[in-house]
Order: sequence, then structure tokens, then C-alpha cells
Amino acid sequence: MCGIVGLYLKNKAWENKIGELFAPMLIAMTERGPDSAGFAIYGDEVPDGMIKLTLHHSDLNYNWAALAEKIKSTLGFGVDFFQNSNVAVFKIATTAEIALAFMAEHAPEVIVLSAGQSIEILKEVGLPSKISESFNLKGMKGSHIIGHTRMATESSVTMAGSHPFSTGKDLCLVHNGSFSNHNRMRKELERIGMKFETENDTEVAAGYLTWRLHEGDTLNQALENGLKNFDGFYTLAIGTRNGFAVVRDPISCKPAVLAETDDYVAMASEYQALTTLPGIENAKVWEPEPATIYSWERS
Repeated sequence: MCGIVGLYLKNKAWENKIGELFAPMLIAMTERGPDSAGFAIYGDEVPDGMIKLTLHHSDLNYNWAALAEKIKSTLGFGVDFFQNSNVAVFKIATTAEIALAFMAEHAPEVIVLSAGQSIEILKEVGLPSKISESFNLKGMKGSHIIGHTRMATESSVTMAGSHPFSTGKDLCLVHNGSFSNHNRMRKELERIGMKFETENDTEVAAGYLTWRLHEGDTLNQALENGLKNFDGFYTLAIGTRNGFAVVRDPISCKPAVLAETDDYVAMASEYQALTTLPGIENAKVWEPEPATIYSWERS
């Protein structure tokens, strides 16, 4: 079944309390997805010439400081990091390509959840309330955030199989529904060099968007092409460095609702997840139309 929530702040003065606003939204989706949860938050941006990696290891006592020192001594680049539960966010003075190649060769036991200048992905197995508390979601700051609560129906309950999925710099995707042709699409993308870490169909959709953006599409063009190439029933929420987008399949059997005020745009699988937002009683609230792309981006 699964649940999706997203919050994009138009009012920059609210960025220091985005986690406080978003945590109740995520927890409200517990009945739709009680086995795992996660979110991608955008903020704390690193400057050009640096990359930010969100790294995961199952051991809470994993030696992140040793990994940082190994990066410094091997590559000669400046490294800063902070730990959040069993995740660490590394800021490295190099390109994504160099940083990811280093991780694959020297720290294959570490899972790279995201790479970019702004994005941080945090996800884990367990109830949304547990995930929210373990990562101190309420204390987080940022400009926009999307999240997902999962009820696994087609694959095992693991951290790696939970959402969001990121397959390109500052790009992530969450998904409610099912793609009927994801195996064929996976094979086509693998033939052009894309690699996938899980059997989850959502990762294939994220990989497809990454490919289309690399080919020169805008986000809207990539989503329009996705509507032509993906079969199934789904609601997608997509995060980028500058904003986020929502799209439903042409049948739109999966629920979704959007709300907009002068201060924010919010979306959820159910309206109940929006009721704690300030000013929601005066918001413009509507159900997204089938096969219609809704996007908001900073200039």
C-alpha cells in the first residue's frame, strides 16, 4: 500500500523548522506503511567543487572517523563529516565521480544512500515514529523534503529496499503503486550502463529519470517520457536540488492530495497527513489530475 508525503517551503523563514512540520506528516502514514520509512531532505548545501555523500552502515559503532582519514590520506582531499544514528554525512572536496569510485574500491561495506550538493537520505526498517526519532527528524532544517512509509508486498523488508531511492546527484524518488514493466526497463537501462543495487521497482524508475536527465531532458520532459514508457499504477514524488514534483499514472487509482499556501506546497497520500500544517484550513487543496505533472522549483 505505502504512503507518500512531501513538503516544499516557499517561505524561507520556515526552513529552520521543516523537520518539526514534516515529522507528523510522515507518522500519519504509519497505517499505510508500518515496516520501514525514510525521507530525503534538501538543505545544508555544499559549494561547487564539493560533494555530499549520505553513507549507511548497519553497525552503530562503525568507525566513520577512520574512513574520513582514509579518504584524506588516499585522495588528499579535505573531508568533514557528522554522524546521525547509523548514517554519516560526508562533505568531500572533490567530484561525485571520484568520491563514489573511492567508496566502491575502499569501503564496499558502506552503502551510499545519496550523493549531491544538497540531498541527504535517511531511511531504516521500523515504524515511522521510530525512524523519525532515531534520526532526530524534528530538529532538521532545509528547504524541501519528501518521505515514504512502506508496506512491502513484492520484496523483503530491508533498509536497502525502503524508499527514497537516489540514482543521480540530488535526485530522489518515492513511489506508491506498482510498475508492470519494470523488469524490461531494468534490462534496457543496464544495457546502457546503469547499475542497480536492489530488486525494487522504484529504483528502476529513479534510474530511468537519471538517464533521461543525463540525455538532456528537463525534469518535466523526463516525467513526460516516463508516462509514455512505464506501465502500471502509481503516484510518484520526485525531489531535486531545486524543488520537487508529483505525478500520477493515467488511471490514477492510487490516492494523492496536494495543498498550497503562500508559505508552502504539501502533498500526501491522504489528507489526514496535512492537517497539522499551519494554515491548512485556508490552503488550496486538490487531487492531482491523471497523467499531469505538478512541479515547484526555486529559480
